[in-house]
Amino acid sequence: MNIQRYLAPFSNVDGEELLLAAGATVVTFVAIYTFLRLLRKRLCRHDEAGRSDRPMVQLLKETLNRTSMLAVLVISLLVGLKTLELTPLWEERLGHLWFIVLGLQLVMYLDRAATLGARRYFRNHAETPDSPTTVAHTLMVWALKTTVWVVFLLAALSNLGINVSALVASLGIGGIAVALAVQNVLGDLFASLSIAVDKPFEVGDAIAITNVSGTVEHVGLKTTRIRSDFGEQIVIGNGELLKNVVRNYKRMQNRRVQFSLRINPSTPAALAAKVPDALMAVISRQPDVRADRVHLKSVTQDALEFELVFYVLNSSYLNYMNAQQAVLLGALEVFSELGVDASAPTRRLQFEQGAANEMMQPERRQQTRPH
Repeated sequence: MNIQRYLAPFSNVDGEELLLAAGATVVTFVAIYTFLRLLRKRLCRHDEAGRSDRPMVQLLKETLNRTSMLAVLVISLLVGLKTLELTPLWEERLGHLWFIVLGLQLVMYLDRAATLGARRYFRNHAETPDSPTTVAHTLMVWALKTTVWVVFLLAALSNLGINVSALVASLGIGGIAVALAVQNVLGDLFASLSIAVDKPFEVGDAIAITNVSGTVEHVGLKTTRIRSDFGEQIVIGNGELLKNVVRNYKRMQNRRVQFSLRINPSTPAALAAKVPDALMAVISRQPDVRADRVHLKSVTQDALEFELVFYVLNSSYLNYMNAQQAVLLGALEVFSELGVDASAPTRRLQFEQGAANEMMQPERRQQTRPH
């Protein structure tokens, strides 16, 4: 009885129409299979011809591997059934089946493309080709796949005549409630994703933020761990971290060094005029250092102040300190050779005897006053 009910739509179909539908099914299957096979061969020729550097070609070739032969067979059957005259009810059902099959195959393509695209992006931005899969990579792939499948599921339900407006509204309200409840966690989560995509710093970089400086040891979903310059480990939330100005010292191309040297203000002008050139020569002799300028910055009653500016042509902090030390030691030698006194002038406070006696007289009169 059940078989007769399902075969009822085909009761008015004669043998020639069935043969025509079967022929259309076979032709459609062979055409789709041949097209996919030829397309794959053509894409493989691009690899053999040395054109594998084209990302879209590789993405398309690997995405086509997710073609389901079952979906191709169902599509071929639907094409064959389209040649038959069926009842409006079955025409509507076949329309729903068309949407589900084509949508499912498209979602499979998008699912594969999301995986391959994210993998390629993180591989291109990784420090080494053998870098392990990061949490941000997994999170991004999961988010993309979930979005694709949820959209397809809602579209399929809507195509079947189910009202999804209430479902979408309830999901939206529930999502808002959950987001408000865990907003701090979500903030750190999206901050982690931002760090992974934008890469303001990476593991191993020397960074500095407000009151914290050290080397990045780990970037997690919620927190980042920094090994402080003093040795302790500092754990800070990703959201809080990105709210501050982050200084990444590892990506420095060079370091600018600026400081001042003072000499005795009684130094003769002719002798002081020789100091800038002598200090400039000291800076120029240092390796991996580019001299910028040396000028007499100010003249006061306390000192003659010379300002030195130069660049260390690498980001190493050790080289920076070595260069600064060498320049300071060279400056001491220059001052010694020129006979320049680098010590501050000595101040002496003298009191005259007469002035001291006048200051003491009122006190003595007060002590000798009769009672």
